[in-house]
Amino acid sequence: MKIALMQEFSQAAKNPVVLEQLNTVAAAQGHQVFNVGMDGDNDHRLTYIHLGICAALLLNAKAVDFVVAGCGTGQGAMMSLNAWPGVYCGYCIEPTDAFLFAQVNSGNALSLPFAKGFGWGAEINIRYIFEKAFAGERGQGYPVERKESQMANAGILAQVKQGASKDFIDGLKAIDPELVKQAIGGERFQKAFFDNAQDADIVAYVKGVLGK
Repeated sequence: MKIALMQEFSQAAKNPVVLEQLNTVAAAQGHQVFNVGMDGDNDHRLTYIHLGICAALLLNAKAVDFVVAGCGTGQGAMMSLNAWPGVYCGYCIEPTDAFLFAQVNSGNALSLPFAKGFGWGAEINIRYIFEKAFAGERGQGYPVERKESQMANAGILAQVKQGASKDFIDGLKAIDPELVKQAIGGERFQKAFFDNAQDADIVAYVKGVLGK
């Protein structure tokens, strides 16, 4: 699994702590991590709004399989990611949330609070969150006897979201182009995207925004 980690400006200083825990879990489980958000206060500036654009581009272009995002409360990042088609983001504050989201909802993104409640032992909590989020087969249901109905509802939600959304590229073109340009301006984002993206139309759109 390819996993993208992205943090915005208010929590950029915590990126090394979060990245270390995610890398530890990913290495043990055979996953690959791309650190595409801010990794310090002086890095390419992103808000939680930009995180939604970054996540949507990476997931819809199949450059990554999963996104870990967050902000101070985790709420803004969750709303921003869920605003886009093809992105199904859960809110996660402890390991049980991660396990149930993986098994019941089988989404492709998590938003974590990196300020609220991020105190003593926070690095232990996020490591356990990542272990539960990425271990084993997803979508197995909880309790397991409810798997069929839970997966059916996840499929219905996907249909509803697709029906309620614009075409992805049309949606990008409908918002302030400076938002998109800022979102995709980071070097690490561009490398992860261009090295792994599989959707030619989305790649062409991003190249057009960047003037490539």
